[in-house]
Amino acid sequence: MKLLLHICCGPCATSTLDHWLAQGATVTGYFHNPNIQPALEYRRRRTGARDLAKAAGLQLIESGEYDPSAWLVEVFAMGADGRCRRCIGSRLRATAAEAHATGAEAFSTSLAISPWQDHDAIREEGATAAELHGVEFLYEDLRPLYRDSRTTARRLGLYRQTYCGCLLSEWERYAGDGR
Repeated sequence: MKLLLHICCGPCATSTLDHWLAQGATVTGYFHNPNIQPALEYRRRRTGARDLAKAAGLQLIESGEYDPSAWLVEVFAMGADGRCRRCIGSRLRATAAEAHATGAEAFSTSLAISPWQDHDAIREEGATAAELHGVEFLYEDLRPLYRDSRTTARRLGLYRQTYCGCLLSEWERYAGDGR
């Protein structure tokens, strides 16, 4: 099965990639994360995804679409409540569209490895994106692999971030009530 894997960052993608390869999938990576701010952080995470792709021999597609202002309008148009769900949905819709355009049979996301993400939102928004674009969404709760992903990231020297990606998640980190 051809699988397009949305990659939020190199560390989360390590064990996620290994999982899908072990399932027999032919995996292509997809980096689409207009939520990541500031731009320097975006570049660090994109480089981390590139570094992992090189180390793993993974084809990586980069959306090239980095417009934080458009992302802010899309995600915050209805206020801050529910922003994480809207952010997840936005990135999974883009991934589903790319999966359809590139002939992948299914798509998934490295977000599914994180203990900090809303897994109900991942499942539900992934299913919605799949229906919208006519490709299958594969969800598995990969949180048990999280610790392994960090070990692998350290071994590979991948950049490891300290917040989810958006400015509010960074602020929440410092405020002590966020990711």
